[in-house]
Amino acid sequence: MIDAQNRLRNEFLNTQVITKNTGKRLGVVKEVLVDVDRREVVAFGLRDNRLAMTGIPKYMYINSVSQTGDVMLVEDENVIEDVDIDLYSAVINSEVVTETGEPLGKVRDFQFNLETGELSALTIAIIGYPQIPEQLISTYELSVEEIVSSGPNRIIVFEGAEERLTQMTEGVLEKLGIGRPPWEKDDEDLYYTPTTAPENQLPTGIPVRPVAPPLPKREPVMEENWNDEQWEEERPIAPPPMRRKAAPIPYEEEVSLEEDVWDEGDDNYRPQRVNIPQKQAMPEYEEY
Repeated sequence: MIDAQNRLRNEFLNTQVITKNTGKRLGVVKEVLVDVDRREVVAFGLRDNRLAMTGIPKYMYINSVSQTGDVMLVEDENVIEDVDIDLYSAVINSEVVTETGEPLGKVRDFQFNLETGELSALTIAIIGYPQIPEQLISTYELSVEEIVSSGPNRIIVFEGAEERLTQMTEGVLEKLGIGRPPWEKDDEDLYYTPTTAPENQLPTGIPVRPVAPPLPKREPVMEENWNDEQWEEERPIAPPPMRRKAAPIPYEEEVSLEEDVWDEGDDNYRPQRVNIPQKQAMPEYEEY
């Protein structure tokens, strides 16, 4: 429950941050960073104005705050520091599930102690966007003691944590009787896979091969039997193909065999003498 020490995150959004020594305006609070493992708020993220959605944000640690009210007072401009935002989480819209995987909703807001930064409770709903009025949806309070571990955009709580939730507001759908929390399910709401008909079910452990369709029946072909008389009958022999005779090659003039084809008709021709070395006989045995 909210008291003087515990404040909601939404109460600090869009709050102006002003220095006490000079009255300089440093920006407005647009983000609250949480160390989920340590379960405490660590820093605030500042923007130049309420409508600023871009630009480089500025950060200051929670222990820099001196006083809160309509504005947030700090000592001076030196409260703006470099904060490693990768180590922390905004928590808002993180999914909340039990150890058995039962979904409970999403984080819509959280409570913390402004002096120590210690988290006390989470506000969860079926939708995690704080812009939706709480009159439209049901919200529940979850103690941080139920948190087991956390991960990227997910918070894991103990099994049965849904039984220890405290309902804060009742949504329109629940008032009309057509809405219910995600963990409350009736037997008729559960979906069961339709079972297969018994005649189509397969036995366990027996592989089934596809059955080929039956082949159409063919009529048997009757072959004639040959008897001895049919084998003795002589089959007609086809005549050999006709061959064409080669045509005689015509000669322009006939050559008489009686004439000397080498006779050139020149009686004065004298052939040159060819100097052929004479072969000398070698003795069969050499004399010593």
